[in-house]
Amino acid sequence: MRQLAQIVNLSTNPLDDSAFIARSKQTLAQYGVLILPGFLHSQALAAVQQEGKEYSHAAFYAASQHNVYLKPQDPSFPDEHARNRLVTSSKGCITDEDIPADSPLRTLYDSPEFRDFLCAVLDEPQLYPYADSLSSINLHYAHTGQELGWHFDNSSFAITLLIQKPLAGGVFEYVEGLRDADRGEMNYAGVAQVLDGGVKPKQLAINEGDLVLFRGRNALHRVTPTEADKTRMLVVLAYNAQPGIELSESARMTFYGRL
Repeated sequence: MRQLAQIVNLSTNPLDDSAFIARSKQTLAQYGVLILPGFLHSQALAAVQQEGKEYSHAAFYAASQHNVYLKPQDPSFPDEHARNRLVTSSKGCITDEDIPADSPLRTLYDSPEFRDFLCAVLDEPQLYPYADSLSSINLHYAHTGQELGWHFDNSSFAITLLIQKPLAGGVFEYVEGLRDADRGEMNYAGVAQVLDGGVKPKQLAINEGDLVLFRGRNALHRVTPTEADKTRMLVVLAYNAQPGIELSESARMTFYGRL
């Protein structure tokens, strides 16, 4: 815990405190999202911001069009149907291989205390890193005009850290409980309302250094385009509930441009 205390503000985020864990778990269960403000110490945040700038040359940039379900187009529906309607995502990414060995991100990701906290809050018996060398820790860049289009996650949870906040734009928006993936209820009508602008989404007020746990499997969400010149930088800490899991080769080529 001593090493973790140099990175995480444990005075406001006591990761081994049973009451804090219980409150965090209840909040995530009730709202589908948990924000831990000021999670990173200012020194650790500054170090990661500097790493992001130094290693930005290694980022792989890609722009893609996809439907909100992140599945191949279904020819039984017209192109303008909510099942097939295309949105745009564009961003840069450096992979786990590019994260320095002494980075605060790696210390945090590998910390048994942090992982125990995540298991307790997410109600997972164990969490494991990806078996491939690219997918566990990713740092994403969204320059001016880049965005993350509306989509549902395939995984049951996402863990992120906002490292650098843009001057404008780059807002995380979501509509909770819009489908029930386990029951196969895709709610095309509700999705169409969101895509047509007929539903006002909720917004997350996230600041630099905040940790966010989000259940996006049934919550439609996006990040609006970055505005002005300051790049949005976001870290994704990716774990699996089972050991030995690799991101598929097609996904690695799509996201990282290499295997």
